[in-house]
Amino acid sequence: MHDIWSPWHGCTKISEGCAHCYMYFLDKVHGNNDGSKIYKTKNMRYPLMKNKDGTYKIKSGEQIRVCMSSDFFLAEADNWREEAWDIMRIRKDVIFFILTKRADRIEKNLPKDWGDGWENVFLNVTCENQARADERIPILLSVKAKHKGIMCAPFIGPVSIEKYLQRGDLEQVIVGGENYDGARPCDFTWVQNLREECVKYNVKFCFIETGTKFIKDGKTYTLKDKSLQAKMAFKSQMNFPGKPLHWKLYDEFLNPIPEEELYKPFFWSKCHECGSKPICNGCSRCGKCKISLDN
Repeated sequence: MHDIWSPWHGCTKISEGCAHCYMYFLDKVHGNNDGSKIYKTKNMRYPLMKNKDGTYKIKSGEQIRVCMSSDFFLAEADNWREEAWDIMRIRKDVIFFILTKRADRIEKNLPKDWGDGWENVFLNVTCENQARADERIPILLSVKAKHKGIMCAPFIGPVSIEKYLQRGDLEQVIVGGENYDGARPCDFTWVQNLREECVKYNVKFCFIETGTKFIKDGKTYTLKDKSLQAKMAFKSQMNFPGKPLHWKLYDEFLNPIPEEELYKPFFWSKCHECGSKPICNGCSRCGKCKISLDN
């Protein structure tokens, strides 16, 4: 996927949400039976890759998800992280979405010139249940950053964050059920309650997928197809736009880039019924798939 940057791969399990980690499962599918093996990948400099005409492959304004098969603040990656920060410093025109379960390691592993945060970095913590929400959100809120959010995925227990939303620092809440090996159920009531809190404080709420096991009105449904999960999440009408997220992005000469010059996501017709669309980077139109142009 063109919107994922994996400078390193592999992770160690540290909380309940890790029990049935999708990365471990997918690694086994691809022949790697030890997802805890952590290594620097060949994609470290992916955001700096250019086309033949000298332009960057990742366009100004794109949002890139960082370390989705690892954790950006993993201790084992301490020797590589500065290089990753250097790349984000160069690409001030790109939004970097960082998600971590290691909130306690954020503060001491920020770059020296972080100041009160970088305009192009979106810091997020995983809150799979109430215990982890109460552990990680206060730490995130104590860190100076321009953009902060949370992700309840895998959503394996009810979560209330109203006392944190009152601060006004959280810009986005993403929710998704669990998939693959040993998927635990996600209850629609949890989704509804969390959405109500976000609506109250006008915070963007995204229900991206139901997960394999989904409970609604006391009945458990099994949805193995992820595209169906995303479609059902969309049909639930839970997504809420909230206050717009504003990004101040700059070119290589530190000139602000006008919004009209930034990347505009492209979506196929089927994308308009996907729960992930509000946070999706769109299709790169690389030509590898067979879908016809029908948006």
